[in-house]
Amino acid sequence: MKNISILAKIQTLVLTMFASVLIFAQEKASDLKVDVDIDKPAEAMGGDWMSNPLVWVIGALVLILIIALVARGGGNK
Repeated sequence: MKNISILAKIQTLVLTMFASVLIFAQEKASDLKVDVDIDKPAEAMGGDWMSNPLVWVIGALVLILIIALVARGGGNK
């Protein structure tokens, strides 16, 4: 029983050390001077294709088709 207790303590210690490393890494990120330009032209990522309703309709049809094929299974019994 003592080995399990020691292993649990070691695991807790390792996880605590890992969490503190992550916390200190996040703390230093606020000192960076980063200039983010959010006003990109529409051509940068292919335009506004995600806001096009046709894309959503075609995506929904493909999703329904995939679900129907998976639900149908092999079909040959």
